[in-house]
Amino acid sequence: MAGGTGEPIRVAAAAIINGRDEMLLVRKRGSRHFMQPGGKIDAGETPVAALVRELREEIALDLPESALTYEGLFAADAANEPGRQVVADVFSVFAEADVSPQAEIEELCWMPLAGEIGVPRAQLSEDHVFPLAQARARARSAEAG
Repeated sequence: MAGGTGEPIRVAAAAIINGRDEMLLVRKRGSRHFMQPGGKIDAGETPVAALVRELREEIALDLPESALTYEGLFAADAANEPGRQVVADVFSVFAEADVSPQAEIEELCWMPLAGEIGVPRAQLSEDHVFPLAQARARARSAEAG
């Protein structure tokens, strides 16, 4: 479990995996770290509803809640708020998504799940979401036969 002071930042995040076994990462304006698309959960909002809203706002991606698979709750040091911890409800989806940066997103990229990752990643992405996405991609390949 990560360390940090202050109230944890609660977010919903997506591991969006395409057919080339790449995962979508975004970089927010003013940050050097790439991370999962997603964001803070508003009061009265479920994590999956927050994620659907954030994907629409951040990367112009419209997905139904039913397309997202809940993967679990993960914690790590926050990339953009030193001394704070992020606690994320993480969902996965296999999608050939046509996305574009919106709102506070400066840049997005599809990163391979295998091999060298050439960008700085948020701890949540590096420690939890990449291994999760790699396992999901392996399971999909095994099912395909």
